[in-house]
Amino acid sequence: MELPLALLNSTEWTALRLSLQVALCSALFSLPIAIVAAYGLARFEFPGKWLLQVVVDLPLVLPPVVTGYLLLVTFAPRGPIGSILHDVFGIRIVFTWLGAALASAVVSFPLMVRAIRLAFQGVDPRYEMAARSLGAGHLRAFFTVALPLARRGVIAGFMLAFARSLGEFGATIMVAGNIEGRTRTIPLAIYTFANQPDGMAAAWRLVGLSILLAAAALVTNEWLERRRSPDVRA
Repeated sequence: MELPLALLNSTEWTALRLSLQVALCSALFSLPIAIVAAYGLARFEFPGKWLLQVVVDLPLVLPPVVTGYLLLVTFAPRGPIGSILHDVFGIRIVFTWLGAALASAVVSFPLMVRAIRLAFQGVDPRYEMAARSLGAGHLRAFFTVALPLARRGVIAGFMLAFARSLGEFGATIMVAGNIEGRTRTIPLAIYTFANQPDGMAAAWRLVGLSILLAAAALVTNEWLERRRSPDVRA
């Protein structure tokens, strides 16, 4: 069913813009860190590897409100990291769209790492060994061999994290609050409208829009995977 976007009012358009901004920034910020973590987990054995895996996967099983509370305490202006960002760089995280992006990045990070790690595990390490035997260093072998061969998993991880960030609610409301025009993303707007006597129509419009955005992200991911796969033929 096609959603008539002309029916969105200015408040709903702002929620849509903020959601896309937060989801894109959180996924882009997480991507380099997720690639490094996924490659390390897929290729190397080291003491404490199980602990790193637990830390990476923890936001996947923690209640989002708990994750949000921990981020709030850590990145508050008087928190251990927030105080440095605020006093040294003049950057405030909590109750801004950056806080929403941070919360979304942390919550979606395990999904991104899992998809990319599985992709690296599917790449035969002998290809990298062959590249190094021809004179390529570890970094060059990674960027010219391992990463291109794992690109479908990287794309899948990015799209999954993007889609998950679009729907993030619990951690976001703890870190960023629910400030109209500043931090009120689509999930927060739906919650707000659903609690207003005359807000159900707006809530339904945003519910439909959320479904369309999530479906579009998943369809795009599937299309890119099939397009890049040498095994899939039209």
